[in-house]
Amino acid sequence: MKVKKIAVIGAGVCGLGAIKSCLEEGLEPTCFEKGSDIGGLWRYEETPDSGRAGIYKSLTCNTSKEMTSFSDYPVPDHFPNYMHNSKMMEYLRMYARHFGLMQHIEFLAKVCSVRRCPDFSSSGQWQVVVEADGKQKSYIFDGVMICSGHYTEKHLPLQEFAGIQEFRGRYLHSWEYKHPDAFAGKRVVVIGIGNSGADVAGEISRVAEQVFLSTRRGAWIWNRVWDDGNPMDTVLFTRYNRAVQKLLPSFLINRWAENKLNMRFNHANYGLQAAHRVFSYQTVFNDDLPNCIITGRVLMKPNVKEFTKTSAIFEDGTEENVDVVLFATGYTFSFPFLEDDLAILDSQHSMYKFVFPPQLEKPTLAFIGILQPVGALIPTSELQSRWAVRVFQGFQHCPSYSRFMESPRDAYRVQYIDYMDEIASELGVKPSLFSLLLCDAKLAKEVFYGPCTPYQYRLQGPGKWTGARAAILTQRDRILKPLRTRVLQPSGSSSSRWLWVARVCAVLFLSASVVIITQMIYH
Repeated sequence: MKVKKIAVIGAGVCGLGAIKSCLEEGLEPTCFEKGSDIGGLWRYEETPDSGRAGIYKSLTCNTSKEMTSFSDYPVPDHFPNYMHNSKMMEYLRMYARHFGLMQHIEFLAKVCSVRRCPDFSSSGQWQVVVEADGKQKSYIFDGVMICSGHYTEKHLPLQEFAGIQEFRGRYLHSWEYKHPDAFAGKRVVVIGIGNSGADVAGEISRVAEQVFLSTRRGAWIWNRVWDDGNPMDTVLFTRYNRAVQKLLPSFLINRWAENKLNMRFNHANYGLQAAHRVFSYQTVFNDDLPNCIITGRVLMKPNVKEFTKTSAIFEDGTEENVDVVLFATGYTFSFPFLEDDLAILDSQHSMYKFVFPPQLEKPTLAFIGILQPVGALIPTSELQSRWAVRVFQGFQHCPSYSRFMESPRDAYRVQYIDYMDEIASELGVKPSLFSLLLCDAKLAKEVFYGPCTPYQYRLQGPGKWTGARAAILTQRDRILKPLRTRVLQPSGSSSSRWLWVARVCAVLFLSASVVIITQMIYH
């Protein structure tokens, strides 16, 4: 049987997972990466090329390592729970070397166009034109996996801010921000309070004269460190918690979370009170913002009404002189190499499981990682790839176009465990708690009550990994390993205290026994 050739566009985290998935299923992948290295979003460059994801030097992952790892390659136990971008790059290089992925990547290769072949309705093949060394070359592939991400095209809505063109200071998008040095002594307004906006505002405030953080709708601020010092997602993202959430009305779940977050600091008092419930909008992770606000380094402001030559006028009527405007206004989707780009993008909300466009006669085009899970992207995109290549091979089937359209999605934001289980069910790798309970109660307990780590989707079915059980049962050890860098002796005072409590309980028990026996004798 002829080996199918698959084009993978982009060598970031999604692209690496796609290459690996192709190799697992006996496909022949060729990955085209327009940059000179792997890593995509996580590769820091001082001056990134236009159309490529850019990050600031201090960027740290918002999801913990156990929840972020590839499903058959745990992050080393000594790595920190929340990895800096340099550590993430180190992990990605280890992964690529371990599975021999580099030989399947063509660097400095820009994909110019992806078009259906004339006989697409029968062959499902694609013509891919790639530019490298100043020359264009055409290829024919049996399938295409688009892994170029959605943090490349800046969303810069200048038309919504009257007077910005007359503003004499500097304005820029967060894509251009790298480190705070250039803002020393400046008065800066940051517009937008997503993860980037909150991070950048806090970091700049350490050197700036004053930072103003402008937001239309406010935000609920989550911190990475949760109860008992555990990584937040390892505590909250469990099958047990998700089962409880499904039993309770959403307003109770929202109220619990909002009360929990307000216990850390009152969002209304800090000018952060959101106009939405906590689980109805994008999550913002930041450990430093409340400290920046309470020390006055960051002042919260409503939306900017207009700019003058030297100042920003806010919707509450206040006016502040500013030197720099930094737009943390996000990104837009863009796939300029695709035919009928807009038509395909318009249909994304009804893409089957956020992967397969509905209007194609053959399911040989897959979008990988074009969603925003409430959780880590690596495991979700990897599972998408594992499923997509099985569809390419004909081992799994997609429903007809009409069934694609029966239950359209309204947003790209999905619940992590629910979505992972959806794709896992399609693929046949969703863990069976009942079967585990019968044959491996210890593992079943950790799968249900412990963090829902990616290794769970390697316990059975296609791509089963023999190390999955051990990875699950040792995941808590890997969480603690990087924290225990100072060796502590057992606390004698703690032991003495418990011994004292035990002795008191024994005395009380004996006293009560004496009283009861005495009463029995004399009555």
